[in-house]
Amino acid sequence: MHQNAIGSVNAASIRPVPFESNPYPAKIALKTNSTPMLSTAIGRIVGGCLRHRYTIIALSMVIAVLSGYFAATHFAINTDINKLISPNLDWRKQELTFETLFPGPFGTTTIVVDAPSAELVAQAASTLAQQLSKDTNLFHSVNELGGGNAFFARNGLLFQPLADVEHTTQMLGESAQLIVTLARDPSLRGLTQSLSFVMTGIQGGLLKLDEITKALNGFADTIENVSAGKPVTFSWHELLNGRTAKADETRRFIEARPILDYSALEPGRKASDAIRQAARNLPAEYGARVRLTGPVPISDEEFSTIQQGALVNGIATLVVVLVILWLALRSARIILAVAINLLLGLAITAALGLMMVGALNLISVAFAVLFVGLGVDFGIQFAVRYRAMRHEVDDLRLALVKAARSVGAPLTLAAAAVAAGFLSFLPTDYRGVSELGQIAGAGMLIAFITSITVLPCLISIFNPPGEPDEIGYSALAPVDAFLVRHRIAVVGGTGLVALLGLPLLYYLTFDFNPIDLRSPKVESVATFLDLRSDPNLGANAINVVQASLADAQTAAERLNAVPEVAQTRTLQSFVPEDQARKLKAIQALDKKVGAALRTDTTTATPTDADKISALKSTADLLNQVAAANPGQGADAAKRLAGDFTKLAQGDRTGREKIEATFIAPLKVVLAELRDLLQARPVTLATLPPEIVREWVNPDKHARVEVLPKGDPNNNDVLRAFARSVLAVYPNATGGPISILQSGQTIVRAFIEAGAYSLVSIALLLWIVLRRFGDVLLTLIPLLLAGLLTLEVCVIIGMPLNFANIIALPLLLGVGVAFKIYYITAWRAGQTNLLQSSLTRAVLWSALTTATAFGSLWLSNHPGTSSMGKLLALSLVTTLCAAVLFQPALMGKPRTIEKDG
Repeated sequence: MHQNAIGSVNAASIRPVPFESNPYPAKIALKTNSTPMLSTAIGRIVGGCLRHRYTIIALSMVIAVLSGYFAATHFAINTDINKLISPNLDWRKQELTFETLFPGPFGTTTIVVDAPSAELVAQAASTLAQQLSKDTNLFHSVNELGGGNAFFARNGLLFQPLADVEHTTQMLGESAQLIVTLARDPSLRGLTQSLSFVMTGIQGGLLKLDEITKALNGFADTIENVSAGKPVTFSWHELLNGRTAKADETRRFIEARPILDYSALEPGRKASDAIRQAARNLPAEYGARVRLTGPVPISDEEFSTIQQGALVNGIATLVVVLVILWLALRSARIILAVAINLLLGLAITAALGLMMVGALNLISVAFAVLFVGLGVDFGIQFAVRYRAMRHEVDDLRLALVKAARSVGAPLTLAAAAVAAGFLSFLPTDYRGVSELGQIAGAGMLIAFITSITVLPCLISIFNPPGEPDEIGYSALAPVDAFLVRHRIAVVGGTGLVALLGLPLLYYLTFDFNPIDLRSPKVESVATFLDLRSDPNLGANAINVVQASLADAQTAAERLNAVPEVAQTRTLQSFVPEDQARKLKAIQALDKKVGAALRTDTTTATPTDADKISALKSTADLLNQVAAANPGQGADAAKRLAGDFTKLAQGDRTGREKIEATFIAPLKVVLAELRDLLQARPVTLATLPPEIVREWVNPDKHARVEVLPKGDPNNNDVLRAFARSVLAVYPNATGGPISILQSGQTIVRAFIEAGAYSLVSIALLLWIVLRRFGDVLLTLIPLLLAGLLTLEVCVIIGMPLNFANIIALPLLLGVGVAFKIYYITAWRAGQTNLLQSSLTRAVLWSALTTATAFGSLWLSNHPGTSSMGKLLALSLVTTLCAAVLFQPALMGKPRTIEKDG
């Protein structure tokens, strides 16, 4: 093996060797212009590194350790999808301006509280808000929204339609005696006495027994279920309204503004954990369900979803990659050298990437997978070429230098082309891929440099044994022969399939709704999807900022005329209409029951004997009324009378449980009614400052909130809504506009980047190949692969989105590398390409890349998973285009005269 001869190898004097032994050395020799010079230079670099192999390895390890430390201590990821687009675009500037003028909804957590009844949800939300407000270390502020807010608790009736207010106050006025009785004696005795008043009214002909059948059965159901130990909820709201509560009546919202810890990967995690702990501490009898949504938990859980299973997937991917490397290289020593070289390059790329962009985004975080998938290609190409040369020359160092001379030109050209493909995204407005291109482009250059410096030194030190067998695939000889015999049919048939599939591109869809890239299984996203049609959240709202409130009102009136608009809101919306008549009705009710609700004139607390006596007397009265009024109401009255009798005869504990079931929600309702009776005229001047600030900023700029008409889950509906609003007010901003504009921005970015990439790659190929035909032979298979990838997307129903669209630049990167390897081999006069060591390297490199992408496909994050899926698809098409279509397209190597 000549172990001491490493310093004596003169790379410049070594005869260039093609990919395989040229079967036609006298007839076929292609003028390659700059290729021999480049090959010689790479050979000299490898020879020089081998002479100083220990120094090279030591230095590279130091750099890797320092890079790894920097990456570990400076790692950061920004999960905000809105940051994926350049802030310099007009519509993004409008978004940022709006955030500056009205920062309210940004950086908040929306706490959604649901409970079985309106009374219980009011108790649960109030208790939770009070508890969280005490923790000033984690929250800037905590405020109940809607009914839980003091302003709406007092003036809630004023925001209802006039007919509803008059009906409600009239109904309560007719029940004034009952309300006064219950207010003064909120106990089981007061309850039965109130029911006795109702029975007396029936006896006096003021009411029919059948009219209260549902209420009587409701009381009976509650008593019987409590007595049987079953979970039960009683709602006075439902009793008074005569219907089951709607979902929005048993739900409250709390807006929390957490103190974010930006040094953590999940800045709002501590605050969210505190909310969940406080929710667990709520009394069990509330039956409350607490969920979190809003910008903070969505962002935090986004990162958590990306992390979930990442370690297992990473380990599994590493194991599979090592197995593939074994099948490709068949030498543990070479595999170890390739793996060390890969990890070294990854560490350097990670550190350099964080230096360049500061924090990774949801797309650029995939650079590691791309580096492994693409960077390993350079290592495999060099290692396989080394094995082929080692079979011809049983001298390790000589084989390494010959491999460098042989693979140097295509490897350099491939690295430059891949880097150019990625870097072509730098000028675009899609920052997500722009930053990925910046990191991945630099990473490709790093992978190339380490593959011609560190990797040969590692192989030299590990000293793998010789190669007794040829490295190619002789079994593929029939395929080679088929491609030669049926070249026209293969090329024409493939082209025809691609052309026939062109109409499919009309149906190619772009889903740029950010929420569709997030996991619907996590609480924050699932809650958002459940509630995004609720106008209280304004999830799909568009905002229009005007110079004054008067201008905002004018804008609202114009927008209300737009067919796609369901409704608009401004600060003026918080000044109710018909206040005079509503207040008159409320004041009339206040005269009847207000004093009893506000004055502490409760009677003496009844004894258990008092309660038993009241139960018995009311049961007797119920039976009397039932006997005189046969029908459904009579049956319900008899049933309730029987329950009262059993309750009176039962133990005290049973009576206390049933009393608590009725009286706890009663106190909530009475407190709410007491607040509602304090309604006062509402004007712009009397609105609470916190409400005013949400709609008019200190500079008097006012906003109009516009809500869409139609299905809020339909992206086409939202885009049509956005176009209609923009047609009236081009300065409008909001989620639907972001969906519309970001889609257009990204499509434009990929068209621009595709053009930049093709031009730069074409120029690079021309500089090296110096033949227009050879450039086309490289680019046509590349374009074909891209076209087929998009056509297959339509067939399998896969839309393009924010994340998976990066498969297109990757297709350029991987595709051009594979095709450069084949075109340079073909130009060197090589035939039977599928049997060569080149195809072995390409196939196993592609399989390694596919494994890396497969780890993305298995991700729990939908965006990342779709990225991996489309990457794998693009890899299959580009591999087929390189291995099967390109050899047929190129045909036999040209026979030309030897240069000079």
